[in-house]
Amino acid sequence: MKLSINIDHVATVREARGGVEPDPVTAAHLCELAGADGIVCHLREDRRHVNDRDVRLLRETVKTKLDLEMAATQEIIAIAAEILPDLATFVPERRQELTTEGGLDVRAHRHQIRDAISELHRHDIEVSLFVDPLPEQIEAAREVEADVIEIHTGEFANARSEQEQRQLLEAVRDAARRGRSLGLGVNAGHGLNYLNMPLIMIVQEIEEVSIGHAILARAVFTGLERAVRDMREVMGR
Repeated sequence: MKLSINIDHVATVREARGGVEPDPVTAAHLCELAGADGIVCHLREDRRHVNDRDVRLLRETVKTKLDLEMAATQEIIAIAAEILPDLATFVPERRQELTTEGGLDVRAHRHQIRDAISELHRHDIEVSLFVDPLPEQIEAAREVEADVIEIHTGEFANARSEQEQRQLLEAVRDAARRGRSLGLGVNAGHGLNYLNMPLIMIVQEIEEVSIGHAILARAVFTGLERAVRDMREVMGR
């Protein structure tokens, strides 16, 4: 299973003071040195953390894989078509949310999403859809010709009991299997950390996980390279 690191929260700290430090581009470099398989960033419409400068420099410097999270809007699609990330992940975006809340409703917005995917495919950009582990959303992802699904693991991560966690893990596993059976690549992310990753590792159909907050929170105390290596060690067990 591959590990991609979301560096948005480095930019969040920078924007808290309106300065230039810490630089998310430097953070991406350190993550790669520590063994990350990819870098994830979310260019939001309101530019609350990662900005256009960051995305362009990340495209120039990331040596592994750059996954650009984005809303399916014409402005951001045009930027993606210009910088050519290795993967574009469509996520829902709400102005007041602290972080992405839930997956895309692909079925309800299938015409808009299909058109957005077609536009990125014209530029040879693979597209992933961030979806809840629901059969109808995974099937809709296949219908709109996505290449990959990223299963939203937030409910699993926030389970309040071991029994609930096991039930939600089964939902993630079923979704991953369904995605693979439909010929989709399968990633997962949201709320994953050093404690729940061993359970996610059981789901062999998941090819890659995206983790940001947990690693950057640990990095405050251990340093970024050590925090990434610690997660690699957890995944290696």
